[in-house]
Amino acid sequence: MSSIILMNDPRVVGIPVHECGEPLVDLRELPFVDVDDRLADPEGAYAQLREGVAWRLARAARLLPEGLRLLVTEGYRPLALQISYFEEYAAELRKANPGWSEEYLYQQTSRSLSPPEVGPHVAGAAVDLTLCTADGTELDLGTPVNASPEESEGACYMDSALISPSARHNRRTLTAALSTAGLVNYPTEWWHWSFGDRYWAMTTEVAEARYGPMTLDAQEQGDT
Repeated sequence: MSSIILMNDPRVVGIPVHECGEPLVDLRELPFVDVDDRLADPEGAYAQLREGVAWRLARAARLLPEGLRLLVTEGYRPLALQISYFEEYAAELRKANPGWSEEYLYQQTSRSLSPPEVGPHVAGAAVDLTLCTADGTELDLGTPVNASPEESEGACYMDSALISPSARHNRRTLTAALSTAGLVNYPTEWWHWSFGDRYWAMTTEVAEARYGPMTLDAQEQGDT
């Protein structure tokens, strides 16, 4: 497996953000895309994405083989929730590995969860998703969405050799559609794709990110 640049890497963190002010849109209104409610919240944040990301997602959905659809599990994630997720996972790793330094703990936590100050989900720029059939049946992509490296024994990594040929085929199908539409994958999580954030900028060698952290309050103010 090739070397992976994690979300906390200075090459990612150091990329400036030139916020374009693009609004969030509701993915539940998009054709060709299904939104799962397993992580639903009262405000509907989970079903929101920046307009440019959503447009590319719709394009990717149209590129899939006939009978397949994108199934989104989470888009925008409020900052407070990202902080909570990051701290909870760090606490799990700290308990299991008491000898780790705080610096190494932070690095290992960043394999599966973005540091809150960098998080693409917090910017409305990232989406977690999988593939399903027209009737909503999820395809096998090797692990459940959001499986950690520990519980999946590393099979959550996009290029893991620990998955079946059919799961690898499905990952390639997902990758072909999303990459063609301009999104990039975070390679420790096959389900995590983004556009316009710092990780996208680093991957595509663009000087600036388009989207920075935002709140639903800011979105609502922009709609008034």
